Amino acid sequence: MLVRDAMSTVVLTIGPAHTLRQAARLMSARRIGAAVVLDEDASGLGILTERDILNSVALGQNPDTETAGSHTTTDVVFAAPAWTLEEAATAMSHGGFRHLIVLDGTGPVGIVSVRDIIRCWAPAHRRAPAQV
Repeated sequence: MLVRDAMSTVVLTIGPAHTLRQAARLMSARRIGAAVVLDEDASGLGILTERDILNSVALGQNPDTETAGSHTTTDVVFAAPAWTLEEAATAMSHGGFRHLIVLDGTGPVGIVSVRDIIRCWAPAHRRAPAQV
């Protein structure tokens, strides 16, 4: 199975000036765990995840004044729609993250998460006979 078959095509794009509270509200409303942060003046594409927001709050930072740009991961590993799920899972495992932005020639077309991969693999593994 390929990344294009598993990825979510709901891509929330925010700017670096969004507060963490604004980002959290947008992510919560869409029931997603990551937002693409587009900063045309600096690094281009980055990612802000629920874990980034959680870490900020745990440090006692104010989600109404902390910005997405201050908590964005800019050293991002991108996936291609034609990657296998095994390639995506390997990239996530090696990098220690749970989301990959999926790019095609025109920009972000989706996000694939560990949850997406598990959802695709779980039915196949339930049908497989047990190995002894």
